[in-house]
Amino acid sequence: MTDAFSHNPAKSRYELEVDGLIAFADYQRSGHRLVIPHVEADPALRGTGAAGRLMQHVAQTARGEGMKIVPLCSYAAAWLKRNDPEMIA
Repeated sequence: MTDAFSHNPAKSRYELEVDGLIAFADYQRSGHRLVIPHVEADPALRGTGAAGRLMQHVAQTARGEGMKIVPLCSYAAAWLKRNDPEMIA
């Protein structure tokens, strides 16, 4: 399995490509906050940890930009609470 994380500003989302399949996190920027309303993984990626790896990259990106995350998506909220609670705005 090969992961490729990227920022897709045209679609306002972060993407993780895994062997040609995509997991993505939609976002909106609001000041120093990154609002995540939706995270989705291709059905074939479900159960592989791809969405978690995506969220890890999103959190690292937000931290690097001095931002906090507002997780509106229940998956993003649960992941952040478990793995990186200091990133929650």
